[in-house]
Amino acid sequence: MNPRNRFTCIWYLILGLSGSAMAAPLPAPETLGAEIESDALRIAVIEPHLSTAENNVRVEYIGYPAEEVIAAVLGPNWRALSDRIEFRELDCYAARIDVSKFERGNAYMAFARSDGADFTIDNIAQNETNVALGPYYLVWNTIGHPELIAEGAGIWPYQISEIFSFSDSDASLLPDALDPRYREGAMLAKAYCLNCHSINGYGGDKFEGDIARIARGLTQEFFTDWVLDPSSLRNGTTMPALPMHLDGAERVRIAKTLYD
Repeated sequence: MNPRNRFTCIWYLILGLSGSAMAAPLPAPETLGAEIESDALRIAVIEPHLSTAENNVRVEYIGYPAEEVIAAVLGPNWRALSDRIEFRELDCYAARIDVSKFERGNAYMAFARSDGADFTIDNIAQNETNVALGPYYLVWNTIGHPELIAEGAGIWPYQISEIFSFSDSDASLLPDALDPRYREGAMLAKAYCLNCHSINGYGGDKFEGDIARIARGLTQEFFTDWVLDPSSLRNGTTMPALPMHLDGAERVRIAKTLYD
């Protein structure tokens, strides 16, 4: 484990011990199946890691309803425990998703492909190939709910080994003294940037540095181009672009609002 991941693991352990989070490891699929009501289901999705604005790629996975999995590991009152569910990957990187996202029964914890192919993915946006998805991969019914396509891959964490019930405060991201005109930019950063980056200590630690401070050292033109198409400026970068399924004008507006 590299030093960043080791520190991250220790930090999450501290959070758990302090009572701000409740964690539960995920059992193997065959064990999990005995603990929930539903049988394993086939879930056809538009796969965001493989799709482009011009081409939606359909993949079928096998998995269990996410709500039943969360209830099995965190308890039946999991919705009342916190405002977010944290899906922690094997290297302790975590994706935090609002509990409200799980109200429509359109999320699943996948553990295999239905066609028997390797449970891996090519993450086109991050220039990564043959990425292992297991033990579990959170997928969404983007065929039945196409409005989810525009959200991109940010709510599709893979290599999930633990689930957390997690409560944290937006105070560092949205302090009381924050000018209201910057609030939208902060919320857009939360939606599209802060799984990996951080602002005022809020967010992920995949990349070092406060993204707001870093952005201030860039021109708006460069920042906008970088957010819209990172690979055009740095070949091989692992940073994904803003979701390509968003309207073109909306992508530009989001990029400029993030900078402002």
